[in-house]
Amino acid sequence: MTLIKKSKIQQVPTKSGVYFFKDESGEIIYIGKAKNLRNRVRSYFQRSKHQSVKNISMIKRITDVEWLVLRTEVEALLTEANLIKQHQPHYNVSLRDDKSFPYIRITKEPYPRVFITRNIVRDGSKYFGPYTDVLHLRRSLKAVHKIFPVRSCDYIIDDAFIAAKKVSLCLDYHIKKCQGPCEGLVSEKDYNEMIKQVIQFLQGRTKETEVYIHEQMESASSEMRFEDAGMYRDQLHAIGRFKDRQRKVTADFEDRDVFALAKEEDYGIAVIVRIRNGRITSREKISLRNLDDSDSVMMETIITRFYLESDFIPKEISLPVEPENQDQLILWLKEKRNGAIHLFMPQKGEKAKEVRLAFQNAKLLLGEWMINRKKRRELVPKMVNQLQEDLQLKVPPRRIEAFDISHLGGTNTVASMVCFMDGKTRKSEYRKFKVKTVKSIDDYASMREIVHRRYKRVKEEGIGLPDLILIDGGKGQLSMAVSALRELGLDYLPIIGLAKRLEEVFVPGQSEAQSIHKQSPGLILLRRIRDEAHRFAITFQRSKRKDSLTSIFNDIDGMGPKRIQKLLQAFDSTEIIANSDQTEISIKTGIPKKIAVEIIKTAKKLTK
Repeated sequence: MTLIKKSKIQQVPTKSGVYFFKDESGEIIYIGKAKNLRNRVRSYFQRSKHQSVKNISMIKRITDVEWLVLRTEVEALLTEANLIKQHQPHYNVSLRDDKSFPYIRITKEPYPRVFITRNIVRDGSKYFGPYTDVLHLRRSLKAVHKIFPVRSCDYIIDDAFIAAKKVSLCLDYHIKKCQGPCEGLVSEKDYNEMIKQVIQFLQGRTKETEVYIHEQMESASSEMRFEDAGMYRDQLHAIGRFKDRQRKVTADFEDRDVFALAKEEDYGIAVIVRIRNGRITSREKISLRNLDDSDSVMMETIITRFYLESDFIPKEISLPVEPENQDQLILWLKEKRNGAIHLFMPQKGEKAKEVRLAFQNAKLLLGEWMINRKKRRELVPKMVNQLQEDLQLKVPPRRIEAFDISHLGGTNTVASMVCFMDGKTRKSEYRKFKVKTVKSIDDYASMREIVHRRYKRVKEEGIGLPDLILIDGGKGQLSMAVSALRELGLDYLPIIGLAKRLEEVFVPGQSEAQSIHKQSPGLILLRRIRDEAHRFAITFQRSKRKDSLTSIFNDIDGMGPKRIQKLLQAFDSTEIIANSDQTEISIKTGIPKKIAVEIIKTAKKLTK
């Protein structure tokens, strides 16, 4: 039974756009697009025996619907893809690799750089990809740097930079791997002419690159620049070796991407074979979950998400089935490519063979993935599986990162992060933090700072994200942590708070604690992780405190390292020392009473 009111459905406009279904916590659980929003939304709530299992489950959770009216169906297609990537709703198809697709970026600068990135910056830079085969990606970039003297430094080089003579020539220049733009030894025009060849090479058009380099070699040879001619000769050899790795598949030299999809249960593998100049240049794969749509709908989703960030789309795309909303898809691809585009669903001939080849690859990869998935499921401890059930998580929380804040009377505020893998400590990944921006006693603000710092770095460095984040604290600390994740665009990560007083578990957007049995193995695991985060924070806080006290008491005449160590072993804090008398300190530590008087004076100054 659905929880949404009929009057709300009647408010949905009849225009083209994107709709969002939300649950009682306000979380977006599904995003879709429609030519007529009201008709599409209403269709979910009409009694029908044809509703899928996924839709039946989703409809029971829907409490609200929102929408975004857009000018065209093409705009709706693109907006839907962007929003799904951003929010990762529970009931949409999940492209498991989508968050970390790497690309080759060519920057928009007077002297462009060429490097691998996972972050898309829309500043006019060009992006090749996405690549799911990282080995092929690195091999391609290595070939680029071997063939072309592209600079590897990170400077923003322009005329002002060159005139200022800020840097000297590096080793790359002397070994002929760079043309020295930092000192103006190559003109901007010549450098960008080379970059054009890099672009053609990455597009698979190696013939044009070979012709260009051969002409350069002939010119250098005729001008008796034999060293340069030798360099061009080596570049031609490098192109030849790179081409030898690519399989020749067709005499048709049209650039083409070939898509295929293999499915089992609600899992799938999509394979994309890139064919350039009649050769297979790469094979990309995307792992998919939560499949419950027709192959046509799935194909539209895969194509849209695959080309979403890429600047280079081939003229031809071969598919096993006609995608949903094919006309809108073609319009979008034409606009993005800035040229003609053709979608084929070949039934015979060479193109059909290519589709079958892609499907065989997809089927093999899916079989391998299903076997590994079964092995992984068997290896996941029962406590982790129970925790997944207790919290209704999409995947088992195999990697859990937990945070705690510790301070002494508002001083020496520190934080800890501990990491558990499959229910066991991963101490090599523990982290300590000194709170930098919060000066007073404010656990909420401290938690926000630490969570933001941790995941900002994770995002920048492409480190693996956790399956679950645990915050030591109640709704206040949890809210601040969620705020930090939202600012980073990571608020889709599962996160909970574990309050100390009643061992209550809180999730974002819900005022009441989760109803988890106190003896649940999942809750026991959470308590163990929370206690470990607390222990690690306290240990770090105490070590900081001792370092601080050591430096303070070191200024007293007669206090050396051994006496300070005895003092800190006998008394836990400056407050206790300040409230003791010289006789007690002398008896417990063996420090003369005369020095003990100075120790007490110093401790009292600190505690005022």
